[in-house]
Amino acid sequence: MITKRIIPCLDISGGRVVKGVNFQDLRDISSPVELGQYYCESGADELVFYDITASTEGRSIFADLLRAVAERVFIPLMVGGGIMDIDDFDRVLKCGADKVSINSGAIRDPSLISRAARKYGRQCVVLSADIKRVDGRFMLFTAGGRENTGIDAIEWIRKGAERGAGEIVVNSIDTDGVQGGFDLPMLEEVCATVSVPVIASGGAGSAEDFVTLFRKLPQVDAGLAASVFHFGTVKIPELKRELDANGINVRI
Repeated sequence: MITKRIIPCLDISGGRVVKGVNFQDLRDISSPVELGQYYCESGADELVFYDITASTEGRSIFADLLRAVAERVFIPLMVGGGIMDIDDFDRVLKCGADKVSINSGAIRDPSLISRAARKYGRQCVVLSADIKRVDGRFMLFTAGGRENTGIDAIEWIRKGAERGAGEIVVNSIDTDGVQGGFDLPMLEEVCATVSVPVIASGGAGSAEDFVTLFRKLPQVDAGLAASVFHFGTVKIPELKRELDANGINVRI
């Protein structure tokens, strides 16, 4: 049985961890270095470092901050934000990233997925998709969830996996920060479309939400969350014990 992963997410803006609701109204949370170390020591399976304003501000990721986090974190580190070309992959990997998440850069140039997969291996390439319902369809958004690309999100994810993405992060804008549970219908469609690992993101509000996620959609490989971990609503050791008690295989 495949071990399910629990992944905290550090959304970085201005060098600080922030969090909002539906990708809006961001508020300051903590230092990414201190919070990253805390999650590493708490039993997180991986950690995500997203520089959420790098793409919209047209700049590279904060390299010094990323290095500082990587020096204190001894679990796999996924990094995203402002990844627009192969040079950006090279830079963040040299700063300590284990995986690179691409979103806007892949929308601008889909060949980036295949080029990065060939150079670094598909296990290093993670396609992150920000998705929102529009007139009953799952649509792909960009610019921090503000711009509808007009691209069908499920079809985009399918093509991304074909191009070489080794993992998919499904970010539900509709459920982000709401803490009402993961977007199961959206995740079900994605899991039916691709065979690569799928990471569910957006909506976790309790340990039971993770239990429901893995029970109803055993194809999902990992649950990613921010608010519930940042504010102490759910503590990772307790969450893993709850999952284990419910017959869900996790690393304890």
